[in-house]
Amino acid sequence: MATFLVLTLLTLWSFSSPVQAEIFTSIGQMTDLIFAERELVQSLKEYIEAEELKLEAVKSWADKLDLLTRASTSDPEGFLAHPVNAYKLMKRLNTEWSELESLVLQDPSDGFISNMSVHRQYFPDEEDEKGAAKALLRLQDTYKLDSESFSKGKLPGVRYNAELTVDDCFDMGKLAYNENDYYHSVLWMQQALRQMDSGEDAKTLKADILDYLSYSVYQMGDLPRAIELTRRLVAIDPSHQRAGTNLRYFERLLSKELRDLGRSQQEPADERPIQLDTYERPKDYLPEREVYEALCRGEGVKMTPKRLSRLFCRYQDGNRNPRLLLKPMKEEDEWDSPHIVRFLEALSDEEIEKIKELAKPNLARATVRDPNTGVLTVAHYRVSKSAWLEGEDDPVIARVNQRIEDVTGLSVNTAELLQVANYGVGGQYEPHYDFSRKDEPDAFKSLGTGNRVATFLNYMSDVEAGGATVFPDFGAAIWPRKGTAVFWYNLFKSGEGDYRTRHAACPVLVGSKWVSNKWIHERGQEFRRPCGLTEVD
Repeated sequence: MATFLVLTLLTLWSFSSPVQAEIFTSIGQMTDLIFAERELVQSLKEYIEAEELKLEAVKSWADKLDLLTRASTSDPEGFLAHPVNAYKLMKRLNTEWSELESLVLQDPSDGFISNMSVHRQYFPDEEDEKGAAKALLRLQDTYKLDSESFSKGKLPGVRYNAELTVDDCFDMGKLAYNENDYYHSVLWMQQALRQMDSGEDAKTLKADILDYLSYSVYQMGDLPRAIELTRRLVAIDPSHQRAGTNLRYFERLLSKELRDLGRSQQEPADERPIQLDTYERPKDYLPEREVYEALCRGEGVKMTPKRLSRLFCRYQDGNRNPRLLLKPMKEEDEWDSPHIVRFLEALSDEEIEKIKELAKPNLARATVRDPNTGVLTVAHYRVSKSAWLEGEDDPVIARVNQRIEDVTGLSVNTAELLQVANYGVGGQYEPHYDFSRKDEPDAFKSLGTGNRVATFLNYMSDVEAGGATVFPDFGAAIWPRKGTAVFWYNLFKSGEGDYRTRHAACPVLVGSKWVSNKWIHERGQEFRRPCGLTEVD
């Protein structure tokens, strides 16, 4: 608008300059200037209005974010425990703050821009926003949550309400669509359409929602519904570039299907809203996906009365270890075979805070060991950040390591460092083995300490919803309890791997999950855990 004003002034100056000395001599000519000035005043008003609208937009944004940041900074982890808050933080910093920056740049503000420049290096990027969105899709699948539950923030254990707008839902559906994930595209485009039809305002056009939704429904094999949705699209936008072509194509396909079936007329399209179970979710690479996710929801746990009768609790003194005689560790059986135990009061609150304090500056994307090369690498099925702590880093770490050795009776001299992990939005570690299998003999070759004989896992936080440790092979689910630890053997006494111990860390639905673990290796255990007489002792 400022440019337009300058151009108008230049035009007026060009118009008046040739007769500048005689303008006052002609009222007729001066009347032309009157109209020119009126146009200038009008353009000035438009400029002022544009500036005011811009300032109102900036003020509205600041007021909204002021309220939001007051809530978020009062309890950052609690606020981010809600996965929708975490996703919207990623989206806000990656997309919406940039839009605000562009708005302010129309009339540059040095203070704001310098602040943006300083903090931008710490902003999430597009991959972060996509990752957070995919986490919502993962949570939706694992815990069988419909899109409306997510959109309205109806999640168990939440302390802060958070909702998704039409535009948020559309962006979720579009991300899935761009990944050729038409199943989730349908769910989220349908939710965007539902909220728009209920009267919610949005920048997104209904035609765009119907365009993505109709084609995604077609990809899911529902031709009648795809035709009905495309007809709605044509009705509101007859000139739509693809709608007419798609509609004719869908109708031809449906006619062919009817002829092949020997039918002359198709039943009316299903008018019921699209739900989670409307279409079958595509299978993926994980064979035990359904069992794993059911256990994450607390379903299918095979804890029978007979098995429960074999579980006990006891005081563990580490075979009369001097450090445990006066204060033995409380031990509970979590599962009978394979034997999994939980230690109570394994970590104090003070120790937990110190471990987190030491780990936070070094947290990096968690890795897995490549079974072929033994090299650590990131993997899409492990979503968390971790850090490795040595006993020399702090007396607390040395004390925790010693406690693990005392209570398990195993040497930690050849164990891996204490790994601390924090699971973010939808954080998970899909079913995996902690030990190396026969087809990956070099996985721990560089360590020179043999295979991982046992796992000691400390829970350093409670989790409001989700985040269980599950064992799909025998149907166990172990829920995080702050300050406790679970322990199991990955190998039989013969050194053979116990394939039943394939386990997973379920996605965190609500909460911030902190754990630390110690992987104990074979070397040094020769006399502490002697070989058995059979392969499966």
